[in-house]
Amino acid sequence: MLTEIHVENFALMEAVQLSFSRGLTIFSGETGTGKSMLIDALGVLLGGRASTDFIRHGLEKALVEGIFEECPPEVLEGLAEAGYPIEDGQLILSREINRSGRNICRVQGRTVPLTLYRTLVQGLVDIHGQMEHQSLFNPDSHRRLLDAFGGEQQLELLKRVNQSAKNYRGLLQREQQLLRSEADRERREDILRYQIDEITAVDPQPDEEDSLLQEKKRLVNSEKIMGNITEVYSLLYEGNGQSSAFDQIGRSRKALQEILRYDEDCSTMLEPIESIYYMIEDLASQVMSYREGFDFDPGRLDQIEERLIQLQRLRKYGHTVQEVLQTKEEMLKELHTITHLQGELASLRRDKEAALRGYAEKAKELSRVREVQAQRLAEGLKKECADLGLEKSSFQVHFTALSEPQAGGAEQAEFYFTANVGEPLKPLAKVASGGEMSRLMLAMKSLLSKLESVGTFVFDEVDSGVGGRTIQKVGEKLARIAEGKQVFCITHAPQVAAFGDHHFGIQKEIINERTRTRIQYLTEDERIHELARMLGGDEEAIALEHARKLRKKIQ
Repeated sequence: MLTEIHVENFALMEAVQLSFSRGLTIFSGETGTGKSMLIDALGVLLGGRASTDFIRHGLEKALVEGIFEECPPEVLEGLAEAGYPIEDGQLILSREINRSGRNICRVQGRTVPLTLYRTLVQGLVDIHGQMEHQSLFNPDSHRRLLDAFGGEQQLELLKRVNQSAKNYRGLLQREQQLLRSEADRERREDILRYQIDEITAVDPQPDEEDSLLQEKKRLVNSEKIMGNITEVYSLLYEGNGQSSAFDQIGRSRKALQEILRYDEDCSTMLEPIESIYYMIEDLASQVMSYREGFDFDPGRLDQIEERLIQLQRLRKYGHTVQEVLQTKEEMLKELHTITHLQGELASLRRDKEAALRGYAEKAKELSRVREVQAQRLAEGLKKECADLGLEKSSFQVHFTALSEPQAGGAEQAEFYFTANVGEPLKPLAKVASGGEMSRLMLAMKSLLSKLESVGTFVFDEVDSGVGGRTIQKVGEKLARIAEGKQVFCITHAPQVAAFGDHHFGIQKEIINERTRTRIQYLTEDERIHELARMLGGDEEAIALEHARKLRKKIQ
């Protein structure tokens, strides 16, 4: 609810500071004193159009500030998500209008863009008048109000419908993703199969390339290898016209054996020489085996060259054979996924059909309940309208079926109304303005206000065009709405003003040759005199007595 408002240099309001509380608050005054200016200022505070015409003549800027407490949950949630959490239970808003056309909007003392500001303040106040804050005339709110009218059981059913719709939409989204994959499946599958077959046909083995390169190097240099290995064998064992290493070591060994016959101390030299002797003999045998086993096949070199070319062609899949094999494994996994796409899609479609049946079942139940509640709402509103002189009016809730499962159910709802017999029902948003609209609005608010999360309602001359016994009913209904809400009402009707829990008088005064609007909280005695003025008698004894009777009757 709005607890304080501060207005500076706004039209004729030079400096106005007001405090409010719950209940029905009345604003009254002579025509032209500036009652609508207060509504204009509140509209600006709530993000409405801020014209420079609102700035007091001769000044450069106007300011409207407000403090709200006990804000609706959705407003608190929006503020928290945007980074403007409520502190000490108070929401502080301000809007500054400058002649330059620049608007400065602040939330909790922090400047915010106007678009964000409007989003954050939406849902704080519902103004019935010439402003756009008429939530009841927004078709998007009708289904929500109808469900709230049905109570907790209907709201719980709505939650189940929303969850079913969410499940279905999730499966539908996954199906669309798979279908997009399906469009590319055949092309991608062909590519993968070709690439896998290409690698499989070559069948590369780990470390194969290094082994082939080493073998190629040996075969290319076979003549050098054979020449050198023959020379090694000759030097070690054959001698080739001169003593070989084996012969020379043998003679050395024989000489040491002869010495050993005469001097046993030389045995330490004989053991190493004998070890060398047998090592050379073994080495020569190995060299001979290598030479005899060396197989130089020119055809083998061609085979190696061809194999290396095949491996080289696989370089597009990896720099090494190990990388090529890893790429093949990844492609096999992807191919497996693609080839099983149809199976996954079929399973998903079965799940989607089951989810659709579940949604349809719950949505059908919700639709049935809505039909019942729509009838109850129409009957209740007919009674409310009859109290306000609209005995011939008719009201219906029109349902429009929705083609796709979605949150909120299988239909959209919109309120239709007509005030006269024989006239067609029309959407509530298209009902003509005037007394009928005012009474209809009051009837709707009287019936539905407790269901709305908005905490503050403003009625600007809602009694316009209403007279006789009906005007008394207007006051009663305003008072009934104010039992659980904060209600502001600008009125010229004393029968309505008498119901107020609080009453502010609005007057114009001239100070230093400048006109300004003064708003004053009225005491009980001042209220009696204001009611007498509204009755047309001001200080006349009869008017004062009538005013006292009005207040006494209400109290």
